[in-house]
Amino acid sequence: MSDSKLANPGAVGLGGFGLTTLMLQFHNLGWCSLGPVMASALIFGGLAQFIAGFQEMRTGNTFGYAAFTGYGSFWISLALILLANHFNVYKSSGTDIGWFLVAWTIFTAILWVGSMRVNNALALTFTALLVGFILLDLAHFGYPFLMKVAGVELIITAFLAWYVMGHVIFLEVFGRDVFPVGKSWL
Repeated sequence: MSDSKLANPGAVGLGGFGLTTLMLQFHNLGWCSLGPVMASALIFGGLAQFIAGFQEMRTGNTFGYAAFTGYGSFWISLALILLANHFNVYKSSGTDIGWFLVAWTIFTAILWVGSMRVNNALALTFTALLVGFILLDLAHFGYPFLMKVAGVELIITAFLAWYVMGHVIFLEVFGRDVFPVGKSWL
């Protein structure tokens, strides 16, 4: 094996997650159609994040591996559900999508606990993501007005993810901690 330095795949994973989360919330708030959401869900949020996860595996980062391959899979799966609905391949009701989101809420809760051992900024990101998933769950099970609340809350989540991405990039580029992430909660 070479002694060459590896880039931190977390920058791409966090970037893809933040951008795709942001695009979906723009759609949920009525600001854009599903087209840009689908493109980013399949490529940057899905494929690129999935690849970043496998690169995290190579660095020995189990948390990053699980998070990036997991959420990369989430975005690809969501895009496939929406495409199947659009083309009448099979129909997923709002309740069906709600149960899909509940499963991802549980997945997120597990990662949320793990994020508390990484750093403050990542723990805040996962806290916001968990709250966002809970709001989406409730929106799909009888409280549709919460979709807009989730949209705003998940925009904050996207910016938190980008803050952590900025930390990773700027630490390497500037050689100092431009965006401090703070100590872990646990």
